[in-house]
Amino acid sequence: MIYLDNAATTFPKPEDVYSMVDHIQRNSAVNVGRGSYQAANDAMKIVDETRFLMAELLNANNPNNIIFAPSATIAANQIIMGLEWDEYKVVYVSPFEHNAIARPLEIIKQRYNITLLQLPFDGATQKLDFEQMEQNFALNPPDYVFINHISNVTGAVLPVDLITASSKAYNATVIVDGSQSVGLLEYNLQKSQFDYLIFAGHKNLYASWGIGGFIRNSTHRLINAFAGGTGSDSLNLSMGDSYPSSFEFGSPNIIAIASLNASLKWLKKIGIDTIIISIISVALIAVFILGFSITQKAKGSEYYSNMETVSFTMLDGAAKAETAGNLIKSVWYNAIYEVRDTETDKYTMK
Repeated sequence: MIYLDNAATTFPKPEDVYSMVDHIQRNSAVNVGRGSYQAANDAMKIVDETRFLMAELLNANNPNNIIFAPSATIAANQIIMGLEWDEYKVVYVSPFEHNAIARPLEIIKQRYNITLLQLPFDGATQKLDFEQMEQNFALNPPDYVFINHISNVTGAVLPVDLITASSKAYNATVIVDGSQSVGLLEYNLQKSQFDYLIFAGHKNLYASWGIGGFIRNSTHRLINAFAGGTGSDSLNLSMGDSYPSSFEFGSPNIIAIASLNASLKWLKKIGIDTIIISIISVALIAVFILGFSITQKAKGSEYYSNMETVSFTMLDGAAKAETAGNLIKSVWYNAIYEVRDTETDKYTMK
C-alpha cells in the first residue's frame, strides 16, 4: 500500500512506537496514579518523562503546563469551554479552522450570542491581509483569537507570530491549533506570545491514537469545565486549578502516552529536519514520476520503448532530490520565520 493520507494521521508509525506499545501492554498497562506498587510507579515515570520530552521538543518552560488528553479535539473543547464567555466577547478565527475548533465555537455562539469574526485572508493566495486585520481589530478589538497553524486541507502555513503580536496589542488570548504543525515545525514557546498550543499525538508526532493535549504558555488560567477522578485528593469534590492534575480527569491512557514517549525519543534521535527533507524529496520524486508517466502514456506505443529513459530519470531524480529538498526547506523556513539568507532571499524577497 502506498499511503498518502498523512494529513489525517501518519502511518506507518516508527518501529520504536510499536515496540513500546507492545512492551507497555504486556508489562505496565495499569492505572496511573491509582496505586504505589512497582508497575504503577513505572507507568507514572513514563507519563512524567513524556511531559519533559514534550517540553524539550517545544522549548517550553514548565513541563507541568503540558496537559494530556485523549485527543486534540477534546483538548480544544477543554480550552474553549474553559474560557470566560458573555455576549460582549469578540472572537476571531482563521478561515482554515478544523471542526474541533469551529463546532465548539458555534455552540458558544448559540449559547452566549458572541461576535464571531474571520481573519481576512486572500482566497486565491491564502495570504493574510495584514492591513485589513489591523483595521478589523481596531474596529472590533479581539478577546480571543484562534489560529490553525497549518491547514489540514490546503497545507497553508499561517503567520502565527504576526497575528499573535497584533492580537496582544489588545490583550487578547491567543489559541494556536498545532495539530498539523507540532512535530513538523520548530517551536520555541519561551519566545512565543500565544497562550495555548494544541497538539495531536497521532499526526506529525508519530504516536498512536488516543493521545493529544494542550500546552499553557502564559499565566492565563482556564475555568475547569470537565471533572472526574484524578487519583489524588479523592475526598475533595473540587477539581482545583493546579496544572496538570486538575485538567487530566479520568484514567490516563498509559498505552497511548507511552507511544508518544517513544515517538518523541525517535523524533529527537532523527531530527525534524530529516523528516522534512524526506517528505519534500518523496514529493518531488512523486510529482516528477507522475508527470513523466502521463507524458509518456500520451504517446501511446512510444511509452514502452522509453522505459529505459524512465528508469534512468527516476534514479537521477532520486539522487538530486536531497539537494533540492534542502533548498526548498531553507526557502520554506525563510518565508515562514522571516530569516534572511543570501542563498534563499532571491526566492522570497521581492
